[in-house]
Amino acid sequence: MREFVYVSEGKLRQFLPKPSRLTRPGAIRLNTPLGGLDVEPGTPGTEHGRLQHLERVDKHLNSHADWFAEPGLRPGGWLWFEAPLRCVTLRGEYQHLVLFVDPVPGEDPAYERETGCRLLMHGSTRHLLGYAPATIEGPPLEGIDGGSSIGTTFLTTAGHVVRALSLEHEAAAASVPPPRPDVSGAGVRHLVTALDARHEQAGSAALMQGYARVTAVLPPSGGSQRLVVASPLTVEYAYNQS
Repeated sequence: MREFVYVSEGKLRQFLPKPSRLTRPGAIRLNTPLGGLDVEPGTPGTEHGRLQHLERVDKHLNSHADWFAEPGLRPGGWLWFEAPLRCVTLRGEYQHLVLFVDPVPGEDPAYERETGCRLLMHGSTRHLLGYAPATIEGPPLEGIDGGSSIGTTFLTTAGHVVRALSLEHEAAAASVPPPRPDVSGAGVRHLVTALDARHEQAGSAALMQGYARVTAVLPPSGGSQRLVVASPLTVEYAYNQS
């Protein structure tokens, strides 16, 4: 049996087919960004139908998604991952945004040697399946220009990133096309640095695996490793269960 932590219904719907007179009887041909996928017809909207669809999409991505530590990842592409992850939300108005972050530098040397990069994933808490993320203090998201109470409030670089990621998942929840997140390298780095500094608040990392769509890939900078930012389709525990 497989134990899922997170499944994005919105991303699953991206693989739904359109009716076509050219499909052969008894099967549906899905046109996806990664190629074609044959799906046997089921009863849409039922739990069995959703699970069947998830299994077929999972099988399809197993043959097409790239390992997250591989070079050459591009925004919009699919990756697969297996990594120790902490699942957190930030206190404040963005608590619906869930973040999966890998170990801090030096915490898991074997993982660092194997991957040579960092992984940060962002999603919506409404896609969590019975999993309670840790709520932590995030980085300062706002500042005051001039440093006084009468100054102009502005978003910090990390604040811009959190807001952009949040707006993406709010749009998906409203069933409208989400905007492409505008994430700056500096803002993402500040966010990850703050999450690293508070990793003890989030407890131990659990080994998880799954598939995600690439949001951005930041090159190494200032002694920091390459950083892959992605939005997950599935996250599940990475251990065998009978």
